[in-house]
Amino acid sequence: MKINGEVCTCSPGMTVLSLLAQRGHDPQRVAVERNGQIVPRARFGEETLHEDDVIEIVQFVGGG
Repeated sequence: MKINGEVCTCSPGMTVLSLLAQRGHDPQRVAVERNGQIVPRARFGEETLHEDDVIEIVQFVGGG
């Protein structure tokens, strides 16, 4: 799998939510795209990842 352009391995049954936890991301502060499609936050715990997926994780940053 590719995550933000970096080749990574995926554990069987890993979900978007478990991937975010493993990488230290707060699910409320990121947007996730899987194979060119935005994953709705409500589906993070249901969306199972596969070895050939391309994932983009975008962190929201506050500022002013």
